[in-house]
Amino acid sequence: MDKQLQTEIEAAAFRRLLAHLDERKDVQNIDLMDLAGFCRNCLGKWYQQAANERGLDLDKDQAREIIYQMPYRDWKDKYQTPRD
Repeated sequence: MDKQLQTEIEAAAFRRLLAHLDERKDVQNIDLMDLAGFCRNCLGKWYQQAANERGLDLDKDQAREIIYQMPYRDWKDKYQTPRD
């Protein structure tokens, strides 16, 4: 497998991960963090870092909007449940 094909496959898998997380809005970030050690916000930070390392000026809110497919505040208001 050449590097280009590997990158395309990794990108497709990442897009599928985002789609899966979008389909599972019932899964809270705290649950992901407790079980998997990362959450949607982690993905946003990693996305921002990767963009910044490549010279793209992407801030935290812009990266989160890509991950959440909407502004983070909107997602939080619509889907985040109160913690007991």
